[in-house]
Amino acid sequence: MPVYEYLCNDCGPFTDMRPMAECDAPQDCPQCETESPRVILTAPAFFCMPSDKRKAHATNERSANAPKTLDQYKASHGPGCGCCSSTKPARLVTKTRSGAKSFPTARPWMISH
Repeated sequence: MPVYEYLCNDCGPFTDMRPMAECDAPQDCPQCETESPRVILTAPAFFCMPSDKRKAHATNERSANAPKTLDQYKASHGPGCGCCSSTKPARLVTKTRSGAKSFPTARPWMISH
């Protein structure tokens, strides 16, 4: 269950753990028992999550809608885009018999390691 923040006019802010269905309902103050509205005083506490769960949560949020088709993906990238354009030739690597690498499209004056 999530933790929500409430603000009592007399006692100040307090938090309470409630079901999501009751997120917008006011909550009684634990000290003076007056009805207090829900407020947002601090940012959500995602920093407490382990990094792998935080990354998974971010991935799920990005893929919440239907995935793009290949045509939609290519349409979002303009012509000449480096990730999906075929106008730029791929950098070739050739190897000699001894196993040395050669880059024919690279600068000829550079020595490879």
